[in-house]
Amino acid sequence: MANTAAVLSLSLGKKFPQIIGEDLLDCLDSRRHGITTMAIPILKSSSIKLNQMRESLKAYETDLTVIELPSHTQTTGSYQEYAQKLRATPIDQLQYQGIALYGNAKLVNKFSGNLALLR
Repeated sequence: MANTAAVLSLSLGKKFPQIIGEDLLDCLDSRRHGITTMAIPILKSSSIKLNQMRESLKAYETDLTVIELPSHTQTTGSYQEYAQKLRATPIDQLQYQGIALYGNAKLVNKFSGNLALLR
């Protein structure tokens, strides 16, 4: 779960670099790299619910950014192998281990509001 959260967070940061704050100085004037300026809650769900959610999200992709992590990443040894497997897999056979949503908070909550916080 931690790996899934890390991968999705990195992808989100690449797509929206403005969510990362500027570098800061500490009390010794040493530079500290910027971190996210927004909360990123990590929620939990079953694979079945993630698949259902992903299907429902298709109608909202003009308003939301959806970054998914298919389970293929657990069985491939390189990004190129993952790309080939993703390309060869019918959409209805994809299984998701995580999904990141970015956009209007009300719309994000529509899909995530009933999910429990990972603790």
